[in-house]
Amino acid sequence: MLAKINSAVLSGVDALLIDVEIDLSQGLPLLSIVGLPDLAVKESKDRLRSAIKNTGFSFPVKKITVNLAPADLKKEGSAFDLPISLGILAAEGVIKKERLDRFLIVGELSLDGRIKPIKGALPIAILAKQLGLEGVILPTENGAEAAVVSGVKIFGMETLPQVVGFLNKENELSPVSVDIPKLFSEISTYAEDYAEVKGQAHAKRALEIAAAGGHNILMVGPPGSGKSMLAKRFPSILPRMHFDESLEITQVHSVTGLLSPNTPLLLTRPFRAPHHTISDAGLIGGGQIPRPGEVSLAHNGVLFLDELPEFKRNVLEVLRQPLEEGEVTIARASGSLTYPSRFMLLAAMNPCPCGYFTDPQRNCVCTPTAIQRYRSKISGPLLDRIDLHIEVPAVPFRDLTIETQDETSETIQKRVQVARSFQTNRYKKEGVRCNAQLGPKQLKKYCKIDETSKALVELAMTRLGLSARAYNRILKVARSMADLEQRENISTQDISEAVQYRSLDRKILA
Repeated sequence: MLAKINSAVLSGVDALLIDVEIDLSQGLPLLSIVGLPDLAVKESKDRLRSAIKNTGFSFPVKKITVNLAPADLKKEGSAFDLPISLGILAAEGVIKKERLDRFLIVGELSLDGRIKPIKGALPIAILAKQLGLEGVILPTENGAEAAVVSGVKIFGMETLPQVVGFLNKENELSPVSVDIPKLFSEISTYAEDYAEVKGQAHAKRALEIAAAGGHNILMVGPPGSGKSMLAKRFPSILPRMHFDESLEITQVHSVTGLLSPNTPLLLTRPFRAPHHTISDAGLIGGGQIPRPGEVSLAHNGVLFLDELPEFKRNVLEVLRQPLEEGEVTIARASGSLTYPSRFMLLAAMNPCPCGYFTDPQRNCVCTPTAIQRYRSKISGPLLDRIDLHIEVPAVPFRDLTIETQDETSETIQKRVQVARSFQTNRYKKEGVRCNAQLGPKQLKKYCKIDETSKALVELAMTRLGLSARAYNRILKVARSMADLEQRENISTQDISEAVQYRSLDRKILA
């Protein structure tokens, strides 16, 4: 007897259809799995045999051949336990085959027949919708996560007998549902607020511009000046995520198994802050079994790199591709995987090894050579890809004790949201979401400047030795300033302020 089950395997952040074919024939009792299974799939032989017996079903004493097609695609993970078990029972005649081809089935089995959660339920549900299947059968814990995909029925199951009864129409279940509008309406406010940050008006202004245009930013200042405090509150002024953005980042977290059962959809922008000892594979992704790195987990959010010069040089250099292209490609002998990684880079560093080069209260003990060596750990090409360089000086005692009420994150976010709305309407036919993503042709079209501004930029490039990429960054930043003021044209004042945000270029040349 032959049975066929629809299942899926993860490839990057997507899911691919796998046909699980089971053949029962006369011969020595043997269960063999073919089709490039990894060790976890091979070990399913023992799990599913115990699961079938311990739930009251009879395991066939026959030669059982399981084929996972296409055979040239490596199959990883334990999600094939449930479809293989159902296929064996269907081939034995326990399950009616009429409904099998209408569902995509995934799940790991415990020895007592309970169905355990898996990774990647969201991309699997997206695949089922693309294939036009009626629904997905998966573990109960993954039900809400998969149910955010509309147009396909999601059935969460707890045990193997429950699935058998459902396929035989012995029990009817209601599909899992998630109220997406209600989820977005219940977005909680951030615990941390910019109103708690005393002083640093210049840094707050630069961070608001960065948030308005999606720009990368580097903060330079002595220890204790508030760089980390500003960074942790940065997500609170970013615009709210659209459903498409939320779905993209949830998909990345789903395939890595980081999604909580109580959080079917990520509603706030991710904030990732890896330690400077991280490896290039940890940051960019990879490993023997490739998985997304920190840059992909920060997709549509913020990647914060504190103490930037302390990161290894090769680790920082791998940031070039995601910063420029918004995605990461990991090549292996068996093929290549692409992960999304369109994030905002927020970095912080001291001005010198001791940290007090710009501090008026403390004396710096570093030599000019040591300072130059310290800053040269960050390559010119990487600096060119950071739109704003700002200095964050130590806060005077007077500013720390003053009892004035600073602007709240909510107030700043409203301005940022208006600026982003301008950009959404302006670029709706361009395939970009914000000013930081503009290409050369789009820059020429949307970032026009007058002759006075051109002369100012030319002078700045000559004096500071700026690259062509830095020139493009200046135009993009100036465009964001104009959007914050709800102006259609870029002014000379915008250009002048944008040039000021290339401070690290000036310092390196000094």
